[in-house]
Amino acid sequence: MSASELPANHAELMDGVYRWQRHIYDLTRKYYLLGRDRLIAGLDVPPAGTVLELGCGTGRNIVLAARRYPDARFFGLDISAEMLETATAAIAREGLSDCVALARGDATDFDARALFGIESFDRIFVSYSLSMIPGWEKTVSAALAALSPGGSLHVVDFGQQEGLPGWFRTLLRGWLRKFHVAPRESLRDVLESESERTDSTFRFRTLYRGYAWLAVIRQPKG
Repeated sequence: MSASELPANHAELMDGVYRWQRHIYDLTRKYYLLGRDRLIAGLDVPPAGTVLELGCGTGRNIVLAARRYPDARFFGLDISAEMLETATAAIAREGLSDCVALARGDATDFDARALFGIESFDRIFVSYSLSMIPGWEKTVSAALAALSPGGSLHVVDFGQQEGLPGWFRTLLRGWLRKFHVAPRESLRDVLESESERTDSTFRFRTLYRGYAWLAVIRQPKG
């Protein structure tokens, strides 16, 4: 999907939200976007593997993953031009421009070959983005369609805080709404259903008493 075909309302909304927030995003989000580093550690990227992050934001996760898996090639997709500007600068600052490519696109409907010149990826991950994407279920389907045989999709996002006090959940939900974030109650069910549809294996973990959910869908080798 080209930039001119992006869903205008959502792209404009994200640019508006993060036009200024992007400058302090990583500093503030490290305190409550929990489980991201655990996701990166579990990618287990094969030698010379390809990795795509959907909703790459400021590039924070790609930078950490590229350091951890220096032989891999990384690709990042985001709908916000503002976030991509920050990500591009961060990747250049870390000297990673040769192994990371970024593109603006819609995570629910993207053409990997048109955007990156590659049809499929060994690993795809989505970190705290499904809770911001309208029609997020389509992102799961699109990601699985873009995996190479034997590849895996890794997801971390807000859970339902099922093991935490009710007052905490109420405060968290109110805070998140300010940034157009909504934890997806059906996330586990959708991921499990998609894994069954694609004859894939499914692993799911709750973190920090349900504050976050971490899942992996691994496709068969073919």
